[in-house]
Amino acid sequence: MTTVRTATPSTARAINDRLALDLLLTHGPLTATELRTLTGLSRPTVADLLERLQHGGLVGIVGERGEQRRGPNARVYGLRADRAHLAGIDVRTVGVTLTVADLTGRTLATAALPVGPAGPPPPGFARLVLRTLLDTARQAGARELHTVAVGAPGLVDPATGQLRSSSRLPSWHAELVAELRAGLSCEVILENEVNLAGIAEHRLGAATDRDTFVLFWLGHGTGAAVVLDGKLRRGSSGGTGEIGFLPVPGTGGLPDRSTCDGGFHSLAGSAAVCELARRHGLPVPGDGADDAPAAEAVMLAALAAGPAGEPFLDELAERVAIGAAAVCVILDPGCVVLGGETGRAGGAALADRVAARLARLSPFRTEVRAGTAGGGAILSGAVLTACDTVQRDLFGGL
Repeated sequence: MTTVRTATPSTARAINDRLALDLLLTHGPLTATELRTLTGLSRPTVADLLERLQHGGLVGIVGERGEQRRGPNARVYGLRADRAHLAGIDVRTVGVTLTVADLTGRTLATAALPVGPAGPPPPGFARLVLRTLLDTARQAGARELHTVAVGAPGLVDPATGQLRSSSRLPSWHAELVAELRAGLSCEVILENEVNLAGIAEHRLGAATDRDTFVLFWLGHGTGAAVVLDGKLRRGSSGGTGEIGFLPVPGTGGLPDRSTCDGGFHSLAGSAAVCELARRHGLPVPGDGADDAPAAEAVMLAALAAGPAGEPFLDELAERVAIGAAAVCVILDPGCVVLGGETGRAGGAALADRVAARLARLSPFRTEVRAGTAGGGAILSGAVLTACDTVQRDLFGGL
Protein backbone atom coordinates (compact mmCIF):
# COMPACT_ATOMS: atom_id res chain seq x y z
CA MET A 1 0.00 0.00 0.00
CA THR A 2 1.31 3.45 -0.92
CA THR A 3 1.35 6.06 1.82
CA VAL A 4 0.40 9.54 0.61
CA ARG A 5 1.97 12.33 2.62
CA THR A 6 0.38 15.75 2.59
CA ALA A 7 2.40 18.93 2.95
CA THR A 8 2.58 20.42 6.41
CA PRO A 9 1.25 23.98 6.82
CA SER A 10 4.81 25.34 7.05
CA THR A 11 5.87 23.47 3.89
CA ALA A 12 2.79 24.71 2.04
CA ARG A 13 3.58 28.29 3.06
CA ALA A 14 7.18 27.91 1.88
CA ILE A 15 6.01 26.53 -1.48
CA ASN A 16 3.54 29.38 -1.93
CA ASP A 17 6.14 31.98 -0.96
CA ARG A 18 8.65 30.57 -3.43
CA LEU A 19 6.02 30.51 -6.17
CA ALA A 20 5.16 34.17 -5.58
CA LEU A 21 8.83 35.21 -5.48
CA ASP A 22 9.59 33.39 -8.73
CA LEU A 23 6.63 35.13 -10.39
CA LEU A 24 7.77 38.53 -9.17
CA LEU A 25 11.26 37.76 -10.45
CA THR A 26 9.96 36.67 -13.86
CA HIS A 27 7.13 39.16 -14.43
CA GLY A 28 8.25 42.14 -12.37
CA PRO A 29 5.95 44.02 -9.96
CA LEU A 30 2.42 42.59 -9.63
CA THR A 31 -0.78 43.40 -7.77
CA ALA A 32 -2.34 40.96 -5.33
CA THR A 33 -5.06 40.27 -7.90
CA GLU A 34 -2.46 39.41 -10.54
CA LEU A 35 -0.67 37.12 -8.12
CA ARG A 36 -3.96 35.34 -7.36
CA THR A 37 -4.58 34.87 -11.08
CA LEU A 38 -1.07 33.55 -11.78
CA THR A 39 -0.87 31.27 -8.72
CA GLY A 40 -4.48 30.13 -8.42
CA LEU A 41 -4.27 30.78 -4.68
CA SER A 42 -7.11 32.24 -2.64
CA ARG A 43 -7.34 35.88 -1.64
CA PRO A 44 -6.51 35.19 2.07
CA THR A 45 -3.54 32.98 1.12
CA VAL A 46 -2.05 35.64 -1.16
CA ALA A 47 -2.63 38.33 1.47
CA ASP A 48 -0.85 36.19 4.10
CA LEU A 49 2.16 35.42 1.88
CA LEU A 50 2.57 39.08 0.89
CA GLU A 51 2.58 40.05 4.55
CA ARG A 52 5.21 37.40 5.32
CA LEU A 53 7.42 38.41 2.40
CA GLN A 54 7.21 42.09 3.33
CA HIS A 55 8.07 41.30 6.93
CA GLY A 56 11.07 39.26 5.70
CA GLY A 57 12.33 42.17 3.63
CA LEU A 58 12.04 40.37 0.30
CA VAL A 59 9.01 42.21 -1.08
CA GLY A 60 7.85 45.81 -0.81
CA ILE A 61 5.11 48.06 -2.13
CA VAL A 62 6.56 49.79 -5.20
CA GLY A 63 3.54 51.78 -6.37
CA GLU A 64 -0.14 51.73 -7.16
CA ARG A 65 -2.13 50.79 -10.21
CA GLY A 66 -5.52 52.12 -11.24
CA GLU A 67 -8.14 49.40 -11.54
CA GLN A 68 -11.34 49.46 -13.56
CA ARG A 69 -13.45 49.62 -10.44
CA ARG A 70 -14.45 51.99 -7.68
CA GLY A 71 -12.30 52.35 -4.60
CA PRO A 72 -8.61 52.91 -3.96
CA ASN A 73 -5.91 51.96 -6.45
CA ALA A 74 -4.40 48.51 -6.12
CA ARG A 75 -1.01 48.25 -4.48
CA VAL A 76 1.79 46.94 -6.63
CA TYR A 77 4.30 44.59 -4.99
CA GLY A 78 7.85 44.04 -6.20
CA LEU A 79 11.02 42.29 -5.12
CA ARG A 80 13.37 44.25 -2.89
CA ALA A 81 16.24 44.01 -5.36
CA ASP A 82 18.60 45.65 -2.85
CA ARG A 83 17.99 42.87 -0.31
CA ALA A 84 21.26 41.27 -1.45
CA HIS A 85 24.12 42.04 -3.80
CA LEU A 86 26.38 39.72 -5.75
CA ALA A 87 29.27 39.82 -8.18
CA GLY A 88 30.54 37.98 -11.23
CA ILE A 89 34.22 37.94 -12.24
CA ASP A 90 35.72 36.89 -15.58
CA VAL A 91 39.43 35.98 -15.29
CA ARG A 92 41.37 35.83 -18.57
CA THR A 93 45.05 35.74 -19.49
CA VAL A 94 44.72 39.38 -20.57
CA GLY A 95 43.00 40.71 -17.46
CA VAL A 96 39.96 40.68 -15.21
CA THR A 97 36.48 42.11 -15.65
CA LEU A 98 33.84 42.18 -12.94
CA THR A 99 30.21 43.11 -12.43
CA VAL A 100 28.26 43.90 -9.28
CA ALA A 101 24.53 43.16 -9.50
CA ASP A 102 21.43 43.15 -7.32
CA LEU A 103 19.20 40.27 -6.28
CA THR A 104 17.53 40.14 -9.71
CA GLY A 105 20.83 40.06 -11.60
CA ARG A 106 20.56 43.67 -12.78
CA THR A 107 24.01 45.17 -13.37
CA LEU A 108 24.79 48.03 -11.00
CA ALA A 109 28.48 48.66 -11.67
CA THR A 110 31.38 47.20 -13.65
CA ALA A 111 35.17 47.42 -13.65
CA ALA A 112 38.06 46.10 -15.73
CA LEU A 113 41.72 45.51 -14.92
CA PRO A 114 43.80 44.65 -18.02
CA VAL A 115 47.06 42.74 -17.94
CA GLY A 116 49.73 43.42 -20.54
CA PRO A 117 50.24 40.48 -22.91
CA ALA A 118 54.01 40.78 -22.70
CA GLY A 119 54.36 39.50 -19.16
CA PRO A 120 52.80 38.82 -15.76
CA PRO A 121 50.74 41.43 -13.91
CA PRO A 122 52.47 43.75 -11.45
CA PRO A 123 53.11 42.56 -7.89
CA GLY A 124 50.01 42.79 -5.74
CA PHE A 125 47.64 42.39 -8.68
CA ALA A 126 45.42 39.91 -6.82
CA ARG A 127 45.07 42.36 -3.93
CA LEU A 128 44.29 45.14 -6.44
CA VAL A 129 41.45 43.05 -7.93
CA LEU A 130 40.01 42.44 -4.47
CA ARG A 131 40.20 46.13 -3.61
CA THR A 132 38.60 47.05 -6.94
CA LEU A 133 35.76 44.60 -6.34
CA LEU A 134 35.04 46.06 -2.90
CA ASP A 135 35.24 49.64 -4.22
CA THR A 136 32.89 48.78 -7.09
CA ALA A 137 30.45 47.17 -4.67
CA ARG A 138 30.43 50.31 -2.52
CA GLN A 139 29.84 52.47 -5.59
CA ALA A 140 26.85 50.25 -6.37
CA GLY A 141 25.42 50.86 -2.90
CA ALA A 142 26.23 47.39 -1.55
CA ARG A 143 27.28 47.24 2.08
CA GLU A 144 28.35 43.63 1.58
CA LEU A 145 28.31 40.92 -1.05
CA HIS A 146 26.28 37.77 -0.58
CA THR A 147 27.98 35.65 -3.26
CA VAL A 148 30.77 36.05 -5.81
CA ALA A 149 31.09 33.74 -8.83
CA VAL A 150 34.43 33.56 -10.65
CA GLY A 151 35.06 32.12 -14.11
CA ALA A 152 38.62 31.10 -14.97
CA PRO A 153 40.36 28.79 -17.45
CA GLY A 154 41.45 25.40 -16.17
CA LEU A 155 40.02 22.53 -14.17
CA VAL A 156 37.96 23.21 -11.07
CA ASP A 157 38.21 20.20 -8.77
CA PRO A 158 34.64 19.29 -7.72
CA ALA A 159 35.86 17.91 -4.40
CA THR A 160 38.02 20.85 -3.28
CA GLY A 161 36.83 23.77 -5.40
CA GLN A 162 40.46 24.53 -6.24
CA LEU A 163 41.70 25.68 -9.63
CA ARG A 164 44.16 23.48 -11.45
CA SER A 165 45.74 24.62 -14.69
CA SER A 166 45.11 22.25 -17.59
CA SER A 167 47.72 23.94 -19.80
CA ARG A 168 50.25 26.75 -19.63
CA LEU A 169 48.06 29.28 -17.84
CA PRO A 170 49.32 32.16 -15.68
CA SER A 171 50.02 31.28 -12.05
CA TRP A 172 48.31 34.46 -10.88
CA HIS A 173 44.89 32.94 -11.69
CA ALA A 174 45.08 30.59 -8.70
CA GLU A 175 46.62 33.34 -6.57
CA LEU A 176 43.69 35.62 -7.36
CA VAL A 177 41.11 33.01 -6.37
CA ALA A 178 42.94 32.41 -3.08
CA GLU A 179 43.08 36.17 -2.41
CA LEU A 180 39.35 36.56 -3.03
CA ARG A 181 38.46 33.68 -0.73
CA ALA A 182 40.73 35.01 2.01
CA GLY A 183 39.60 38.64 1.70
CA LEU A 184 35.84 38.25 1.34
CA SER A 185 33.39 37.21 4.04
CA CYS A 186 31.01 35.62 1.54
CA GLU A 187 30.83 32.51 -0.59
CA VAL A 188 33.19 32.53 -3.58
CA ILE A 189 32.13 30.09 -6.30
CA LEU A 190 34.80 29.05 -8.79
CA GLU A 191 33.75 27.66 -12.18
CA ASN A 192 35.45 26.93 -15.48
CA GLU A 193 34.90 29.94 -17.71
CA VAL A 194 33.49 28.00 -20.67
CA ASN A 195 30.96 26.33 -18.37
CA LEU A 196 29.76 29.79 -17.37
CA ALA A 197 29.45 30.77 -21.04
CA GLY A 198 27.40 27.61 -21.54
CA ILE A 199 25.06 28.66 -18.72
CA ALA A 200 24.62 32.04 -20.39
CA GLU A 201 23.83 30.48 -23.78
CA HIS A 202 21.33 28.14 -22.09
CA ARG A 203 19.55 30.83 -20.10
CA LEU A 204 19.96 33.93 -22.29
CA GLY A 205 21.42 32.97 -25.65
CA ALA A 206 21.22 30.51 -28.52
CA ALA A 207 20.17 27.40 -26.53
CA THR A 208 17.21 28.67 -24.49
CA ASP A 209 15.00 26.07 -26.17
CA ARG A 210 17.38 23.14 -25.63
CA ASP A 211 17.83 20.98 -22.54
CA THR A 212 20.73 19.13 -24.17
CA PHE A 213 23.47 20.84 -26.16
CA VAL A 214 27.23 21.44 -26.30
CA LEU A 215 28.83 24.88 -26.43
CA PHE A 216 32.02 24.84 -28.50
CA TRP A 217 34.28 27.67 -27.32
CA LEU A 218 36.58 28.97 -30.05
CA GLY A 219 38.72 31.74 -28.64
CA HIS A 220 42.29 32.11 -27.42
CA GLY A 221 41.91 28.47 -26.41
CA THR A 222 39.28 25.84 -27.16
CA GLY A 223 36.84 24.23 -24.79
CA ALA A 224 33.31 22.98 -24.43
CA ALA A 225 30.43 23.21 -22.00
CA VAL A 226 28.23 20.12 -21.89
CA VAL A 227 24.58 20.48 -20.83
CA LEU A 228 22.63 17.22 -20.67
CA ASP A 229 18.97 17.11 -19.63
CA GLY A 230 19.19 20.69 -18.42
CA LYS A 231 22.20 20.09 -16.17
CA LEU A 232 25.76 21.27 -16.64
CA ARG A 233 28.11 18.28 -16.55
CA ARG A 234 31.58 18.68 -15.09
CA GLY A 235 32.97 15.13 -14.84
CA SER A 236 34.70 13.39 -11.95
CA SER A 237 37.73 15.70 -12.03
CA GLY A 238 36.09 18.79 -13.50
CA GLY A 239 37.52 18.04 -16.94
CA THR A 240 34.39 17.60 -19.04
CA GLY A 241 34.75 19.72 -22.17
CA GLU A 242 38.55 20.01 -22.27
CA ILE A 243 38.48 19.40 -26.02
CA GLY A 244 41.75 21.26 -26.53
CA PHE A 245 43.44 17.99 -25.49
CA LEU A 246 41.51 15.92 -28.03
CA PRO A 247 44.08 14.17 -30.29
CA VAL A 248 43.20 14.88 -33.92
CA PRO A 249 44.88 14.18 -37.27
CA GLY A 250 46.77 16.95 -38.94
CA THR A 251 48.31 18.58 -35.89
CA GLY A 252 51.72 16.97 -36.23
CA GLY A 253 51.88 15.54 -32.71
CA LEU A 254 49.98 14.54 -29.62
CA PRO A 255 49.01 16.53 -26.53
CA ASP A 256 50.25 15.52 -23.09
CA ARG A 257 49.16 16.14 -19.52
CA SER A 258 50.76 19.58 -19.35
CA THR A 259 50.05 21.05 -22.79
CA CYS A 260 47.39 20.71 -25.47
CA ASP A 261 49.87 21.34 -28.31
CA GLY A 262 49.05 18.69 -30.89
CA GLY A 263 45.42 18.49 -29.82
CA PHE A 264 42.28 20.15 -31.17
CA HIS A 265 43.62 23.44 -29.76
CA SER A 266 46.32 23.34 -32.44
CA LEU A 267 43.63 23.24 -35.11
CA ALA A 268 41.09 25.77 -33.84
CA GLY A 269 42.69 27.97 -31.17
CA SER A 270 43.03 31.63 -32.11
CA ALA A 271 46.74 31.32 -32.95
CA ALA A 272 45.91 28.49 -35.36
CA VAL A 273 43.10 30.57 -36.88
CA CYS A 274 45.48 33.47 -37.48
CA GLU A 275 48.07 31.18 -39.07
CA LEU A 276 45.40 29.68 -41.31
CA ALA A 277 44.35 33.19 -42.36
CA ARG A 278 47.94 34.08 -43.30
CA ARG A 279 48.17 30.94 -45.41
CA HIS A 280 45.05 32.02 -47.28
CA GLY A 281 46.44 35.51 -47.83
CA LEU A 282 44.14 37.30 -45.38
CA PRO A 283 45.59 40.18 -43.33
CA VAL A 284 46.10 39.46 -39.63
CA PRO A 285 46.18 42.56 -37.40
CA GLY A 286 48.37 42.97 -34.33
CA ASP A 287 51.77 41.69 -33.38
CA GLY A 288 50.76 38.21 -32.26
CA ALA A 289 50.96 39.01 -28.53
CA ASP A 290 47.20 38.70 -28.09
CA ASP A 291 45.75 36.60 -30.90
CA ALA A 292 42.11 36.29 -29.76
CA PRO A 293 41.08 39.79 -30.99
CA ALA A 294 43.14 39.19 -34.13
CA ALA A 295 41.26 35.96 -34.85
CA GLU A 296 37.96 37.76 -34.37
CA ALA A 297 39.08 40.48 -36.80
CA VAL A 298 40.20 37.84 -39.31
CA MET A 299 36.79 36.20 -39.20
CA LEU A 300 35.01 39.47 -39.84
CA ALA A 301 37.41 40.30 -42.68
CA ALA A 302 36.88 36.88 -44.28
CA LEU A 303 33.12 37.35 -44.19
CA ALA A 304 33.43 40.82 -45.68
CA ALA A 305 35.73 39.55 -48.45
CA GLY A 306 32.97 37.52 -50.08
CA PRO A 307 34.25 34.75 -52.41
CA ALA A 308 37.87 35.58 -51.55
CA GLY A 309 37.25 34.62 -47.92
CA GLU A 310 35.37 31.40 -48.58
CA PRO A 311 38.39 29.03 -48.86
CA PHE A 312 39.54 30.16 -45.40
CA LEU A 313 36.05 29.73 -43.94
CA ASP A 314 35.66 26.32 -45.55
CA GLU A 315 38.95 24.99 -44.15
CA LEU A 316 38.25 26.38 -40.70
CA ALA A 317 34.81 24.75 -40.75
CA GLU A 318 36.46 21.42 -41.63
CA ARG A 319 38.70 21.77 -38.59
CA VAL A 320 35.88 22.69 -36.22
CA ALA A 321 33.74 19.85 -37.53
CA ILE A 322 36.45 17.32 -36.64
CA GLY A 323 36.26 18.29 -32.98
CA ALA A 324 32.47 18.56 -33.02
CA ALA A 325 32.12 15.10 -34.57
CA ALA A 326 34.22 13.54 -31.81
CA VAL A 327 31.85 15.00 -29.22
CA CYS A 328 28.66 14.26 -31.12
CA VAL A 329 29.32 10.56 -31.74
CA ILE A 330 29.76 10.09 -27.99
CA LEU A 331 27.13 12.42 -26.52
CA ASP A 332 24.66 12.89 -29.41
CA PRO A 333 23.62 16.33 -28.07
CA GLY A 334 21.52 17.26 -31.10
CA CYS A 335 22.77 20.85 -30.95
CA VAL A 336 26.19 22.50 -31.02
CA VAL A 337 26.57 26.22 -30.28
CA LEU A 338 29.71 28.01 -31.51
CA GLY A 339 30.92 30.59 -29.00
CA GLY A 340 34.11 32.44 -28.14
CA GLU A 341 35.62 35.25 -30.19
CA THR A 342 36.03 33.14 -33.32
CA GLY A 343 32.71 31.31 -33.14
CA ARG A 344 30.77 34.46 -32.35
CA ALA A 345 32.40 36.44 -35.19
CA GLY A 346 31.83 33.60 -37.66
CA GLY A 347 28.10 33.77 -37.03
CA ALA A 348 25.67 31.80 -39.17
CA ALA A 349 28.15 31.59 -42.07
CA LEU A 350 30.60 29.51 -40.03
CA ALA A 351 27.84 27.58 -38.20
CA ASP A 352 26.20 26.52 -41.46
CA ARG A 353 29.52 25.35 -42.90
CA VAL A 354 30.29 23.33 -39.77
CA ALA A 355 26.80 21.79 -39.86
CA ALA A 356 27.24 20.67 -43.47
CA ARG A 357 30.59 19.04 -42.75
CA LEU A 358 29.40 17.52 -39.49
CA ALA A 359 26.51 15.88 -41.36
CA ARG A 360 29.08 14.00 -43.45
CA LEU A 361 31.16 12.94 -40.44
CA SER A 362 28.47 11.87 -37.96
CA PRO A 363 25.41 9.63 -38.38
CA PHE A 364 23.48 11.76 -35.89
CA ARG A 365 21.45 14.79 -36.87
CA THR A 366 23.05 17.79 -35.19
CA GLU A 367 22.01 21.41 -35.46
CA VAL A 368 24.84 23.96 -35.33
CA ARG A 369 24.07 27.48 -34.14
CA ALA A 370 26.09 30.63 -33.64
CA GLY A 371 26.25 31.80 -30.04
CA THR A 372 24.17 34.85 -29.19
CA ALA A 373 25.08 35.50 -25.54
CA GLY A 374 27.65 38.03 -26.74
CA GLY A 375 31.19 38.90 -25.75
CA GLY A 376 30.23 39.04 -22.09
CA ALA A 377 28.93 35.46 -21.97
CA ILE A 378 31.35 34.37 -19.24
CA LEU A 379 30.51 37.36 -17.06
CA SER A 380 26.78 36.84 -17.68
CA GLY A 381 27.12 33.20 -16.68
CA ALA A 382 28.96 34.19 -13.51
CA VAL A 383 26.19 36.62 -12.54
CA LEU A 384 23.53 33.99 -13.25
CA THR A 385 25.40 31.47 -11.11
CA ALA A 386 25.70 33.91 -8.22
CA CYS A 387 22.02 34.87 -8.63
CA ASP A 388 20.95 31.25 -8.39
CA THR A 389 22.87 30.84 -5.14
CA VAL A 390 21.49 34.04 -3.61
CA GLN A 391 17.92 33.28 -4.60
CA ARG A 392 18.17 29.69 -3.37
CA ASP A 393 19.40 30.99 -0.03
CA LEU A 394 16.89 33.83 0.38
CA PHE A 395 13.89 32.25 -1.34
CA GLY A 396 14.34 28.81 0.17
CA GLY A 397 15.53 25.58 -1.40
CA LEU A 398 12.11 24.36 -2.53
